[in-house]
Amino acid sequence: MTRRDLIKLLSILGVSSMLPFGHSAFAAAQPSLPIPPLLRPDANGRIRLKIQQGQSQWGHHPTATWGYNGPLLGPALSLQRGQKVQMEVENALNESTVVHWHGLEIPGIVDGGPQSSIAPGGIWKPELVIDQPAATCWLHPHPHAKTGRQVAMGLAGLILISDDESQRLPLPKTWGVDDIPVILQDKRLNAAGQIDYTMDDISAAVGWFGDLMLTNGSPYPQHAAPRGWLRLRLLNGSNARSMRLAASDSRPLYVIASDGGFLAEPVKLTELPILMGERFEVLVDLRDGKAFDLVTLPVKQMGMTLPPFDRPLPVLRIQPTESKGNTVLPDQLAALPPLPKLDGLPVRTLKLSMNPILDQRGMEQLMQRYGHAAMAGMSMDMHSGATAASDPHAGHGSMDMSSAGQDMGHNMNQGMNHNMGQSQNAAMGHSMSDMPNQGMDHGAMTMDAPQQAPGQFDLWRSNYINGQAFMMNKPMFDAKKGQYERWIISGVGDMMLHPFHIHGTQFRILSEDGAPPQKHRSGFKDIVRVEGKVSEVLVRFDHLAPKEHAYMAHCHLLEHEDTGMMLAFTVSG
Repeated sequence: MTRRDLIKLLSILGVSSMLPFGHSAFAAAQPSLPIPPLLRPDANGRIRLKIQQGQSQWGHHPTATWGYNGPLLGPALSLQRGQKVQMEVENALNESTVVHWHGLEIPGIVDGGPQSSIAPGGIWKPELVIDQPAATCWLHPHPHAKTGRQVAMGLAGLILISDDESQRLPLPKTWGVDDIPVILQDKRLNAAGQIDYTMDDISAAVGWFGDLMLTNGSPYPQHAAPRGWLRLRLLNGSNARSMRLAASDSRPLYVIASDGGFLAEPVKLTELPILMGERFEVLVDLRDGKAFDLVTLPVKQMGMTLPPFDRPLPVLRIQPTESKGNTVLPDQLAALPPLPKLDGLPVRTLKLSMNPILDQRGMEQLMQRYGHAAMAGMSMDMHSGATAASDPHAGHGSMDMSSAGQDMGHNMNQGMNHNMGQSQNAAMGHSMSDMPNQGMDHGAMTMDAPQQAPGQFDLWRSNYINGQAFMMNKPMFDAKKGQYERWIISGVGDMMLHPFHIHGTQFRILSEDGAPPQKHRSGFKDIVRVEGKVSEVLVRFDHLAPKEHAYMAHCHLLEHEDTGMMLAFTVSG
C-alpha cells in the first residue's frame, strides 16, 4: 500500500470495537473485513486457546457469542510441516466442549472427537505433530449432540499449514493484505438480538439456517487490496447452508487449493459451489482496479432458498488500491501423486438415511412455517414419492446389509428393487451389485429397522448411517493403518444434501454423486458431496485410532451429525 493510500484510508477509518479481532471500518455503513490474528507456537512450541463467552454487535442489541481467545470465532493458527505443537486448550464455558482439528492428519487420541470432552474449567493438552502438505484447515467444536449449537454460537477458527513447497510458490502471502481469510456463516437472531438456536423437527431434517450473512463475523464487510492477485482462503463455516460463490462482475475465480492442499494447477471457474465445512483457496485478479463484490448465488437446497438468499447476495466488497500487488499466476502448483490401482482394494459401503417420521414431520413443518419458497422447487408429493420409491418402509431408504456390500442394488429390505439407476452406475464405472466385499467387516450393518421400537420417535437419534444412529462407544468397523480402501457412500432414496466428512485422512474423490469429480475437486479432500446418489472416495489412514479415541465419519450438516448421522471407527496397525 502506498503512503497516499494509507493516508486516504486512515482519514476515513471509524472504530467498530464490537467486531471480532477489534478491526475498524472504512465507513460507518460498511465495516472493514475483520482479519483474525495469526497465532504461532511460542518459544516452547506451545499454543494457548481459551474457549470463552463474549458479545458481538450485529443490530440494536449486543448478542452473546462464543469464541477462541476472543468474543467470536478465533485466531488463525499458523503451523509448519514438521512442527511439534503443544496445544493448551482451556474451557471457560459453562458446558463441556472439545476442539476438533478439522483436516489435520493426526492420531485419534488428539483428533478432538466427542470422546475428548473438556469439562467446564478443564484444560486439554494434546500434542500435534504436523506432517502433511500445506493446506487451509480449521478448528471447531465437536461435542456429542451439541456441535451445531456451539458452532452457531461462534466457535470456529482457521489452521494454516505451510511447507517448503508452498513457500517457494509465487503466491500472495501478506496476511490480511493480499492473502485473506473469508469465513462465511449464516445466523438467525431472535427479537432480543440473541442467537436463536433450536433443535426441532425442521432443524433435524434440513439443518439450522438464518437470514443474517456474516463474513469473518461481520455483515457485508469490505477489503482494500493491492492491484494484483488477491488470495481468498474460503471456508463455509455454516451449520447447514451450502453456497455458490461468484464475482458480481463475473470475473474468473482461479481455484488453487481445496481441503487438503494445492491442486496440480489453477482451475478457472466463474462459480464455485462450496459445501459446509469445505475450504478452497482462490486467486482473483485485481489489476484492472475495479471494485466488485464476492456474492453467493441462490442454491437448490431445502430451507436455504428464503430471502435474502433467493437472489445474489453480496458477502464481501473488494476495493483495489493504487499500490501494485502480486502479478504472477503460477502455471503449476503441486505434484499430486497418481491414484493406485483400485482392483482388489477393500471396499466399505455406507448408507445415509433418515427416520421416516422425521422426514414427514420436518417437511410438513418447513412448508407450514415458510411456505413453498423453502422447498427449493420440490413439492411434498415429489419428496414422499421419491422416498416411497426408495423404500416404503424406511422413509429415505433402508438397505439389508447382511451381505456386507454385495447385491446392494437389488437385495433391498422387503424385496425392494430400485437398481440405483443405469446412468449412475455407468458414471461410477460399476454397479452396486458388483461391489466387492473383500471379506471386510463393516460392523453391525443390519438395516432392517432403526434402533427404536415401532411407532417411537427420538429426535436425537433420527438420522442414520447403515441403519444406526451414532454410538460413541461402539465403533462400526476397524481400518488398517497404511491400507488404501474404497469407501462408497450412498444417499440413494434420500433427498437431502450430505457433505460427508472423514476424520484422520485427506482422501481422493473417485466419483461424486454418480459422476467423475470436477477438476477443482480432484485433489486432496476431507468432504465429499452426497445428494441422492452415490459417491466413492479413496481413503488411507496413516495414524492409529483406538476404541477410546476412535475417528468419526459423519454428515457435516451439523444437525444431521448431532441427531445420529455419524459413526465411530478405529484404525489399528
